Amino acid sequence: MKAIFMIGEQRSGSNLLRLMLEQHPRITAPHPPHILQRMMPLVPVYGDLENDAAFRQLIADVCELIHRNPVPWDAVELDENEVFRRCRERSLVAVYGAAMDLYAEAEKADHWVCKSMQNVRWIGDLERYFEDPLYIYLYRDPRDVCLSFMKAVVGEKHPYFITRQWRELQRLCLDARRLVGPQRFYSLSYEALVGDTDGELHRLMAFLGVEYLPGQQEFYRSRAAWEAAHASRLWENVEKPVMNSRVGRYRTGLSYDQIHVVESVARDVMEELGYPLDVLSVADPLEFTAEMVHQYDLANKELKHTVMQQCDAEDLARRSYQQALLDEISGRIGVDTE
Repeated sequence: MKAIFMIGEQRSGSNLLRLMLEQHPRITAPHPPHILQRMMPLVPVYGDLENDAAFRQLIADVCELIHRNPVPWDAVELDENEVFRRCRERSLVAVYGAAMDLYAEAEKADHWVCKSMQNVRWIGDLERYFEDPLYIYLYRDPRDVCLSFMKAVVGEKHPYFITRQWRELQRLCLDARRLVGPQRFYSLSYEALVGDTDGELHRLMAFLGVEYLPGQQEFYRSRAAWEAAHASRLWENVEKPVMNSRVGRYRTGLSYDQIHVVESVARDVMEELGYPLDVLSVADPLEFTAEMVHQYDLANKELKHTVMQQCDAEDLARRSYQQALLDEISGRIGVDTE
């Protein structure tokens, strides 16, 4: 079974690419429950995982997290005993790998893709546990990422905090690219993917060692696309063909001051990834004082509150169902999951 990790930041076209890959019969790419991102901070709750009871509790909780995923894993009913049997070590990464393998086998695929983008934070664990895993680094102009996050139910809402996380994750991905090397690491920009979908998919599939199928571009007709689009407004566009009209939308969606903030935070990485600067081509970068950051933080919290007040009730309920499990686990020793 070949493990493929899509890494980077959300709001960069990851669901679009996931669904394109999912159309290939040899590849499965389930909607991710973000196992490592959500569960790794909680591992201390379980104590010594060499204890069977502790490790089995971790497995049970991971299976329940998957069960509560906003987009269900209908292809497989995870057997906790089978997950236990497949783990080659007592770790969360092992449980994660076993769950993904079982899903892929149920789908009769020999490659699986996980688009939990922040998995790059655990690159050392992935490299150690999986056999020659492949990585797809998907990135997007941070100004468009910022605009997208400002409208989304998830994530930060002020350009300063959105861009700070974007920069951190891109730095981790660029470090991973140097660590892994070109044979197992593929870099792809959102702009290239939507600008030349056929060409980029041909090249990506060749990297994965799998034949490209033209039908992959009709992802929007699939059941997986329907399920994602109807699970949250975050993914409503995956029911439509590829659109490149979302490239550069920040030019009308963000103000001069907002673009100034984004470029001041992310200038070095933007230049490394080849994104031209707009405001910083005519102005100096901002110097962020403690008072400025404090005011940004207050605004960020208020914007988050406003977005949550406007969130679709069913979407919020699906997310709350999963969060309730994390809160229950953390409550065993008082670990903060937020």
